[in-house]
Amino acid sequence: MNLDKKALIPCSPASNALSEHEINQLLNELNAWYLTPENGTQKITRQFEFSNYSSAQKFANAIALLAEQANHHPRVCIEWGKATVSWWTHILNGLFINDFIMAARCDIIFSELKK
Repeated sequence: MNLDKKALIPCSPASNALSEHEINQLLNELNAWYLTPENGTQKITRQFEFSNYSSAQKFANAIALLAEQANHHPRVCIEWGKATVSWWTHILNGLFINDFIMAARCDIIFSELKK
């Protein structure tokens, strides 16, 4: 489906979070992302590995730019040699298609930085 190419869909408090079936279908389209329930909120998470801290920071900065452009923001945790990214839709307290689109875009950024 090339999730990274899909346009983000406007979301409001009246929008519906994805069903478990929809989540599982979309997770199958992503590489290495997994479901992380936290305090009753479904999130998707992936840990990206790097050779040093500055590479992880560079990746996190690219994700921050992506998030600002889309006005959709993840949690990013940077450690030596890795960055962990979690997506969810705050106003729905769950997952929406945009979380999967943004996750796919993170994968593209990671691939480009690893070249």
